[in-house]
Amino acid sequence: MGRMIKEMVVQDCPIRNVLARVCDKWSLLVIYTLKYHQDGPLRFNALRKQIPDISQKMLTSTLKSLEADGYVIRKAYAEVPPRVEYSLTPRAETLIPIMDHLIEWALDNMAVILKDRDKAAG
Repeated sequence: MGRMIKEMVVQDCPIRNVLARVCDKWSLLVIYTLKYHQDGPLRFNALRKQIPDISQKMLTSTLKSLEADGYVIRKAYAEVPPRVEYSLTPRAETLIPIMDHLIEWALDNMAVILKDRDKAAG
C-alpha cells in the first residue's frame, strides 16, 4: 500500500495517468455502450445516438483517445460511402467487471450524495 501511495504522488503516476483517461466523463459511457450494445460493433452515428448528449467533436476525441490507449478497435472498410465500426479490445473487456462495481456503487449512493451536495450548497 505504501508503494501505491508513493506512486500516486509522483508527477508521471501510472495510476493517475490511466484513470484520468478511462474515468473521464465520456470514456466510461463509450466503453459501456460498446460493450452492451446487442448488435456487435457500432458505427459512429449509431454510437452517438446511444449517447445523445455527447457532441460529435467530443465523441471523435474520446474514440481517438480510447483507440490510442488500446481500449477501442477502429475498423475502416474500403467501401463507398466509407464505413467505420468501433468495438472493444480485450483490454477494455477486462475493465467491465470493475466498471460494473463502480456503477453499482454510484447507483446505490447517488441519492445520499445528491442530498449532501444540496446541503453543502446551502
